[in-house]
Amino acid sequence: MSYFIEALKKYAVFSGRARRKEYWMYALFAGIIYVVLAILAVATKQAALFALLGIFYVGILLPSLAVTVRRLHDTGRSGGWFFISFVPLVGAIILLVFVCTDSAPGANQYGPNPKEAAGIPAQV
Repeated sequence: MSYFIEALKKYAVFSGRARRKEYWMYALFAGIIYVVLAILAVATKQAALFALLGIFYVGILLPSLAVTVRRLHDTGRSGGWFFISFVPLVGAIILLVFVCTDSAPGANQYGPNPKEAAGIPAQV
């Protein structure tokens, strides 16, 4: 949960790098919250819950984009690679491969490696 909160604190920060763990924990908690809200909205058919679901979706849109761009930075790619996801079918698969890729070792043009800053040994 701390990674989700941390990503929300960096609401519109597109600079820097995000580890795989930060990205996937954010995606996990955002997905869980969205699914729970959607199930509650459909089960109760309350307009207020549908409105809350829409507000939540719009509210996490910018932090989701920001953490994705920071994740791409961590792999040594520009944040512009996000737009590949708009290519039908193939684009989403390519973006998935990019966000699953391990961090680029050492510092790059987007900043120091967050794994090395946390004292986590690099995988070989």
